[in-house]
Amino acid sequence: MSDFNTSVFQPSTFVLTGVPGLESAHSWIGFSVCFMYIIALMANCAILFAVKTDCSLHEPMYILLCMLSLIDLILSSCTMPKMISLFWMDAKEMAFNACLTQVFFIHALSAMESSVLLAMSFDRYVAICHPLRHASILTNRLLIKVGLVAVGRSVLVFIPLPFLLNRLSFCRSNMLSHSYCLHQDVMKLSCVDATVNFVYGLFAILAVMGLDCVLILLSYILIVKTIVSLSSTEAGIKAINTCVSHLCAVLGFYIPLIGLSVVHRFGSTHTNSAIWMANVYLLVPPVLNPIVYGMQTRQIRQKILILFHHNTIHAERFP
Repeated sequence: MSDFNTSVFQPSTFVLTGVPGLESAHSWIGFSVCFMYIIALMANCAILFAVKTDCSLHEPMYILLCMLSLIDLILSSCTMPKMISLFWMDAKEMAFNACLTQVFFIHALSAMESSVLLAMSFDRYVAICHPLRHASILTNRLLIKVGLVAVGRSVLVFIPLPFLLNRLSFCRSNMLSHSYCLHQDVMKLSCVDATVNFVYGLFAILAVMGLDCVLILLSYILIVKTIVSLSSTEAGIKAINTCVSHLCAVLGFYIPLIGLSVVHRFGSTHTNSAIWMANVYLLVPPVLNPIVYGMQTRQIRQKILILFHHNTIHAERFP
């Protein structure tokens, strides 16, 4: 066994980890993941449908929300079905190439989400600090450019990750720390020098998510300065309310991301806190974002309620 562990090899599969110590509860955890996946699908599809069918919602904030919902739909569909099979059917193995593909999609889609959150913060900044110029600045042409830049930047920055992992050799184990594949997690299994992977992975995170986070913080500093300078308290409260949904989305995305990045580079990935943080990072945003925006945004909430009421009446008439 020791000879096998010290020999250099490239595994045909990686072994995913559920929640160590809670193997007896894996079926219930799988049920929770399945429930969250269904909620994510239904809620994000409802957002997309509401914005598409209501002309009054064809505004920059809602178009950006559609981008966010589409990213969350793809991200959850790339990860949650495999997690459900892991918890329900103990399907722990994942093919080497499939794992590298998942690495790319998780990191690239997360970068796209970060870009859209930055664009949404810019939208809030213009709407609050320069309301008279909002329509002339946030045009459809600009939103198309934002979408193209978000996709292009994410793909270009994170496409090297699977190729950098493919060049590594492994000698310790093929067992990962999480229920899905991450670049940092796979990289740590290598027995050859992975400095290039470490440096490039850190560069990619800082150049995309790190820069976006700083710019979002800067936009909110400017927003707060504008709100403080408002003479009307009611106007200030109204301005703050328009930012609540976006702030929840930003915190729900960046706090687990930063925590997971710190743990992977400077701590142990096998602790329960790290494992739960990894699951929160992947599972919560696709569920949280549409629910928060749906509850906080009156127009979307009304459209979804009308749609639900219409479907209920139709079902009663044609059982």
